[in-house]
Amino acid sequence: MLRNIGFIGLGTVGRYMASNLTKGNYKLTVYDSDPAVVAELVKLGASGAASPKDTAKGMDLVIIIRPEKERLRPDIYGPEGIFAGIDPGTILVDMGTHSLESTMEMADEAAKHRVMFLDAPVWGTKEHAANGLMTILTGGDSSLVGRCRELFSYFGLNIIHVGGVGDATRMKFVVNLVQGELMQALAEAIVFGEKLGFSVDKILEVLDSGGVASPLFHSKGRTIARGDFTRNLALKYVHEQLSLVMDTAGKLNLELPAAEVVCKSYEQAVKDGRGEEDFSAVVKVLRK
Repeated sequence: MLRNIGFIGLGTVGRYMASNLTKGNYKLTVYDSDPAVVAELVKLGASGAASPKDTAKGMDLVIIIRPEKERLRPDIYGPEGIFAGIDPGTILVDMGTHSLESTMEMADEAAKHRVMFLDAPVWGTKEHAANGLMTILTGGDSSLVGRCRELFSYFGLNIIHVGGVGDATRMKFVVNLVQGELMQALAEAIVFGEKLGFSVDKILEVLDSGGVASPLFHSKGRTIARGDFTRNLALKYVHEQLSLVMDTAGKLNLELPAAEVVCKSYEQAVKDGRGEEDFSAVVKVLRK
């Protein structure tokens, strides 16, 4: 049974995922560079660690969830990093969204340490994480996924095995492409409709009634209508994820013209200082 769990990375969704694990029969140890969020988890029953090394030592399973640009190499490969402390036979689960190269590098290092590795990026917002409704894409040995399924169920509603190590990262690129383009489509529809004289509420009423209806349009449309761009999924991360999509497409000699335009919209939003806002704030680029 998986009992001792290390959790590294308590960001926008990570803190809620870890919080949900405190409701289970687990001995949870957490680490983040922000001591305040570690203190929040300690109040819920977790133990705080001084380093990734200490978080990984003596664990049955270790989860790391970090964005690509903030996934500092010393925290993984350095003297106080995960691989300096993790024991052979531990399960290491990478739940961040990274380049394929980063994912495979971690998998190779895990093999050198005789550590079992799962490529398992999560998909969802802060609300999904808080309510245990994340989607978890898994790549790796299916029996290993089976061992982790009960634990994952504390923060994940959908646990989908898509293939071997690396395949979950590849599938997450597909998800990120569609998510970014859907938000751009909604933003353009709202701004275009406003210029034609319609309120956002009326536009959404029509969109919700037909074949183009989607949960994203419904939820994000309402927050845009209220002028609420409180960070649920940070815009800067969506831009980063779209950049990974474009890099991957380039390596495949594949043109994705819509994705290229959408990526530039998010890039402009980041330049405008919107990176820490919710990704729905891309509408502000069009409202200039």
